[in-house]
Amino acid sequence: MSLPFILDIAIGLVFIYLILSLLASEIQELITTVLQWRAVHLKKSIEILIAGDAAKSDDDNVIKLVNDLYEHPLIKSVNQEAKGFLTTLPRKFIWFLSSLPVKLSLSGKKRTKSIFGYTKNVQGNIKSEEGDPKYKKRSAPSYIPAATFATTLMETLGIPTLVQKLTESRLINFKDEQLHEIQKIILRLQEYVANLADEKSKKFSDDVYEEFKDKIEQGFGKIIEDFQKNKINLTTSINRMAVILDRYIDAVQLDMPEDEYAKKIWQRLIFLRKNIFDNPEQTISLRGLRPNINELFQLINTSSNLHEEFKNEFKDKNSEAYQTFEYFCKKLDDFSKRLPPSVVTNMAMLAERAQKKAQSTEEGIEILKKEIEETFDNSMERASGVYKRNAKGVALLIGLGIAVFANADAFHIVNRLSKDTGIRTAIVSNAGQIVQKNSLADLETVKKQTDQILTEVNLPIGWNDFNLQQQFGWQPKKNNGFALWKVVKAIPGWILSAIAISMGAPFWFELLGKVVNVRNAGKPPATSAKSQADN
Repeated sequence: MSLPFILDIAIGLVFIYLILSLLASEIQELITTVLQWRAVHLKKSIEILIAGDAAKSDDDNVIKLVNDLYEHPLIKSVNQEAKGFLTTLPRKFIWFLSSLPVKLSLSGKKRTKSIFGYTKNVQGNIKSEEGDPKYKKRSAPSYIPAATFATTLMETLGIPTLVQKLTESRLINFKDEQLHEIQKIILRLQEYVANLADEKSKKFSDDVYEEFKDKIEQGFGKIIEDFQKNKINLTTSINRMAVILDRYIDAVQLDMPEDEYAKKIWQRLIFLRKNIFDNPEQTISLRGLRPNINELFQLINTSSNLHEEFKNEFKDKNSEAYQTFEYFCKKLDDFSKRLPPSVVTNMAMLAERAQKKAQSTEEGIEILKKEIEETFDNSMERASGVYKRNAKGVALLIGLGIAVFANADAFHIVNRLSKDTGIRTAIVSNAGQIVQKNSLADLETVKKQTDQILTEVNLPIGWNDFNLQQQFGWQPKKNNGFALWKVVKAIPGWILSAIAISMGAPFWFELLGKVVNVRNAGKPPATSAKSQADN
């Protein structure tokens, strides 16, 4: 048995499995599309990521949170759907087919649920537990970028809002404390000047307090309003307070009585201004005006010592600062109720890691986002591995079905190729042309050409009369029987073919190219070899 003969058999066998693999790929892609396996697997993987454990991924809080994530505009924009009656008709048919397994396998309330969650709509046909009208989502993205997921998760959880509100409440409390200290100094000055037997001094006393009300209190209040509207940041807010206080000090000093004790009292205000406002960043750091990410997640536990310490910072329970803090606490309470404990724990760990790398809250948020992206990518790599293993199992089942349906007995195929020169020559010739004209990336063209070849070449597969006679010694037209053991003998061949088909078309096309190249290389002709020697 020569090497070219063996290579021809190998090319024939590989070519047949390439054709069957192309068919299997089409079937598997059709099933994947109809049942939306990629989108379903992605959503389930995200639920497991959020829950931190596959066993807890069916928790109602987890499912609700993931549904909320899928309602975010960023993720909804990833799932592009065509519009128009004719373009949506095929999708509606696919939705109908994909809903059949759910309706047939489930009963009761579960039948009305969708794996992809819900969409709010006033004309929806499903209502949530809260009574809001909703309708089922029929599809979802099969791929979500890590950056999109991280941004969506943080915005859905409201982390930027929580940071803003916590900073806002602390800034308001800081403003109230400074106003209180300034007012104490002014009142002390006012009391001393009022005791002086001088009308000018009394007028000065009244003007000092009016200036305080008009310039400092209103000015500080306007700064808080601008901060709440995100017009200015924390550092700018402190600097603006310093400017307002400077102007007030300069204005008062113009009419200050020539009294040493009054000037000493006023020096306290100048010292307060230097001590608090000369170095805004130091003040922000020492007063904790800019909360860090780790601190935020520790505050989620409303019964923690940190939460109580922060609550005790507010002296006046009727102040705007405390009311803002109360709003923040309600947000935290809602935040903690919406999340499973595992989510809070995982986010707290990520926040702690982010805070160690960050110099400011803004950096902390960005680093936390990067941490979430990295966690998402790692989780999706594992999910991709699970999906590929599941897909391989499905491919094996499809391959077995095709092997039986097409009667692709591996041992019979090898036997026919070794004995039938015509089939072997025709397959080798066509296989060589396909390899030369196409690349691995152009499998669609390969499929079209192999379909054309099937009309010209009778492959040693199928349940036709000639193949049954060669394989089982059975001639259906003569109604002669055949031994059952011969059919049983074909089962190992079908199984072997099923495994081969499940390897996939790219594998067989690449292998076909290598075998064809080896065959075409061969030994150079004698004349060519002689010419080379002479040269």
